[in-house]
Amino acid sequence: MPELLRLKENYRLAGCCSPVPGDEIIGCLKQDSPVISIHRTDCRELAKVSPDRLLSLTWAEIIEQNSNADISASSAYQALDDIDFAILRHHKIMGNDYAAVVAKTTGIPRGTVFERHKKLRDLGLLQRVQPVMIQYRKGIVKGKWIKHRNHTYYDLTPLGLEIIEYSACQGLP
Repeated sequence: MPELLRLKENYRLAGCCSPVPGDEIIGCLKQDSPVISIHRTDCRELAKVSPDRLLSLTWAEIIEQNSNADISASSAYQALDDIDFAILRHHKIMGNDYAAVVAKTTGIPRGTVFERHKKLRDLGLLQRVQPVMIQYRKGIVKGKWIKHRNHTYYDLTPLGLEIIEYSACQGLP
């Protein structure tokens, strides 16, 4: 299992070409943002970008040194299987949600989703949403807020988001 790739602040891997360490890379400064997206030098999307927004980069310049968070993320990552990744992807796309809806949208049996929510929470990848007013499923109904019902809602932790993004970058489950 490769160690979790941690980028310095304001750097993001481009989804279009999914660069990985070892690839020749180039940075692209996003318009109206301090974020620099990292592309492979052979990425076709770069043809659409103004040359004055491109930056010469190396992996050594953008990768943070390993930390204890990397170690715990790596061990958490190793404990995951396809079902866990399906649940994490659901939460990345839909935001906070509860087991019955996750089961319905992913096709995973409800009891399994309940068990996996607990596992993912114990690994520090999901967190319970406090029982108050919550914003309902990002991107579905803009700005809709609902009262927290008698369900246990979960959402990704920063570590959970980091792991699901890492797996997507690596083309893993």
